[in-house]
Amino acid sequence: MLELHKIRDHKEEYVTALAKRNLEGTTLLHQVLELDEKRRATQLQLDNTLAESNKLSKEIGNLFKAGKAAEANTLKQTTGELKERSKNLAETLNLTVEEMQQLLYQIPNIPHPSVPPGNSDEDNEEVFREGAIPQLVDNALPHWELAKKYDIIDFELGVKVTGAGFPVYKGKGARLQRALIAYFLDKNTTAGYTELQVPHLVNEASGYGTGQLPDKEGQMYHIPSEDLYLIPTAEVPVTNLFRDEILNVGEFPLKFTGYTPCFRREAGSYGAHVRGLNRLHQFDKVEIVRVEHPNNSYAALEEMVEHVKGILKELKLPYRILRLCGGDLGFTSALTFDFEVFSTAQQRWLEISSVSNFETYQANRLKLRFKDSDGKKHLAHTLNGSALALPRVLAGILENYQTKNGITIPEVLVPYCGFDHIG
Repeated sequence: MLELHKIRDHKEEYVTALAKRNLEGTTLLHQVLELDEKRRATQLQLDNTLAESNKLSKEIGNLFKAGKAAEANTLKQTTGELKERSKNLAETLNLTVEEMQQLLYQIPNIPHPSVPPGNSDEDNEEVFREGAIPQLVDNALPHWELAKKYDIIDFELGVKVTGAGFPVYKGKGARLQRALIAYFLDKNTTAGYTELQVPHLVNEASGYGTGQLPDKEGQMYHIPSEDLYLIPTAEVPVTNLFRDEILNVGEFPLKFTGYTPCFRREAGSYGAHVRGLNRLHQFDKVEIVRVEHPNNSYAALEEMVEHVKGILKELKLPYRILRLCGGDLGFTSALTFDFEVFSTAQQRWLEISSVSNFETYQANRLKLRFKDSDGKKHLAHTLNGSALALPRVLAGILENYQTKNGITIPEVLVPYCGFDHIG
């Protein structure tokens, strides 16, 4: 959530920056500032009214002590009017604050200056590419056909048990999935991230804290009877561990990793681009989350990008990194780098990771602050990234490592799998 004082001080800059998102921000920001003026004016009236009421209450007490009951009772009538006025002002203040809060929830984060303009993923900027695209055997198969051929993932069974987008992993497919999770976690903990196991359900406050609500409410699975949400990523529970916290500057950096299943109610569509593991309603992901001093957050973002690059290099998968344009940038992000692995059998790039800096946007919602060396309180910066999301990594491995005799397991995963070949 944007900070009010920054909107006041940088309104025109923010309007220009939001235009990168193809959002006309003038009206929204003007409405916020109008409500803020109303809030401050109402607060001043309320404070003055309460002060006057308190002053009269003391005078009434003194008049009664002096035996001047008639004068005291006259003033009591005035204080009654002031109390009623205070009540009305307090109600107006609460309504104004709530209206302003709801409006602020509708405004996305301000893009970092390096974010390129653009309307869609076609306008994202490629900033890095590594790994040779393998030459596959004739009649190479996409991963959903490989999964069926070697009986390692059953999409039909998932439909039977739950519905489309909920696959069942079997035999070596399940073991490869488990191996990837363990490998990712080991890489992250070796890099200094503390492993956490977190709840897979969160409350509404957590959804608002990291910005999934209200922006992505329709994409989250909701349990109305408990008013809880299934998590779309471990980012939500991990980051919310620090909601309403005041950190000491010496605690930075805070680095965490966690494996969770993730649940997303994405709109249904058809075609090869959503077949198999390309788009799921339930999938596994290992996440990295950081809470940083504002002065270090972009160095931390670069470090996270290098960390994910190191994992993909060990897996020997061809990949590229994109700097997302304004039109494709996530609602809460200031700057995001997407990692995509090349699916040789599908002849297309598959997104496998997003690494983002949210600056103070989430921290302002979370009231996540730190006490600096000067004793003053400031908002922290939050970051997160996938390290990594499993479905498309697994799809990339199955497709890029297929041979005429089966599927070779990447060398780095063999100790985790206990086998080096499927077929």
